[in-house]
Amino acid sequence: MAAAEEAALSYAEAQARLVAVSDALDAKEAAVRAREAQEGATQSLRRPDVDVEAQLLEYQMSVELPLGPLAPIGEHFGLPDPLKFQQRKTGRRPIATATLPLYSGGKIPAAQAGARAQVEEAEADWAQSRDDQLLMLAKTYYGQILAAKAFAIRRDVLAGLERHVRDATKLEREGFISRAQRLQAEVARDEAAREVERARSGLATADMVLAGLLRLPEGVRPVSPLAVDSSALEPAQAFVTMAMGEHPQLERFDSLSRQAAAGVELQKSELRPNVYAFGQYNFDRSHSLLTDPDWSVGVGVRYKLIGGKGRRQMVEAAEHNVRGAEAGRREAETQIRIGVTKYWNEAESARRRFALYDSAIASAQENLRLQQLSYRAQLATSLDVVDAELGLGRAQTERAQAAYDYISALADLLHAAGQIEALPEYLSHADRVIS
Repeated sequence: MAAAEEAALSYAEAQARLVAVSDALDAKEAAVRAREAQEGATQSLRRPDVDVEAQLLEYQMSVELPLGPLAPIGEHFGLPDPLKFQQRKTGRRPIATATLPLYSGGKIPAAQAGARAQVEEAEADWAQSRDDQLLMLAKTYYGQILAAKAFAIRRDVLAGLERHVRDATKLEREGFISRAQRLQAEVARDEAAREVERARSGLATADMVLAGLLRLPEGVRPVSPLAVDSSALEPAQAFVTMAMGEHPQLERFDSLSRQAAAGVELQKSELRPNVYAFGQYNFDRSHSLLTDPDWSVGVGVRYKLIGGKGRRQMVEAAEHNVRGAEAGRREAETQIRIGVTKYWNEAESARRRFALYDSAIASAQENLRLQQLSYRAQLATSLDVVDAELGLGRAQTERAQAAYDYISALADLLHAAGQIEALPEYLSHADRVIS
């Protein structure tokens, strides 16, 4: 794949792209929209229910009409007492019925509160998923940079050892060193070549993972460098305070607590009566039964005396759900505090460790220069040069690893504090850059 085809992205740009293209976040977004629609449906619970019903009836009606005081007259005309009528016919009944809740025992507000809390839970799940995705991106993006840096260092070490092999071959021909020293140089060069291939494979894997994560099959070229802020981080307690106010996991437990509280009210409403108003209108009175009114309005009260489920036990179960959600939040707070402290210590350790490599690399470079001069003057062996070359490469690799460890621990810290989206801002203050 040509480098020109790769998308050059800063970390902030990569972060914005991930939020835009992540299928996992799309799924969470759909869940939020579904919960919002469900919540919207509960807003009309206080409105009347209006049903239109049409029936086609085949019926038979039998009626007995007592004559009462007219019985003697009826008897004179041969009429039985009571008069009996029977009718069989086909009819239709178009009826509209309206029911309006007046008092639900708390069921409606509980359902509305529960639906709102479910929206908040879905939003917290989305935020948590976003934070998890951004944490993965941070480690993948800067991991790719680390892999590229390791590959470049391995190539430089290999190039240095190849030069050393050429020098050793020339000195062997001139009789200044033994064949064993030349072989030592070749063995070290071959091992360096294998390390280059391992680094190349690691870089190819890192490229593929980052490109897949950002949905860029042409590849991604990160342009934000590995960098470390020489200034100390804010105290760990500052990050704990951030977490206690904004962490998605805590917001999720808060929403679960509100759902559980709404569930308690919902179960308690089963112990209370329901009061409702109703009305009915018959659009075709020509086919009405004698007992069918033309229209009717009224107020009704409904109360369940006995049900299949123990209603008080259901209230008790809902109250246990409240206590469970509250306990879950307390446990989450504890784990967040532990995580923030752990990652803060790791970030600070990596920052201090990174600073120590400046002198180590300077010493390794000077040692390599002196060993090369000494080797040409026959004052050092081939193994001394090889060790110096490998020592410089190791110091450079460890310095890059320390920078990555700092960024990784900082990302973990911000993730634990619910602030992972602020990573680009924190890294913008980094003043120690690995070019």
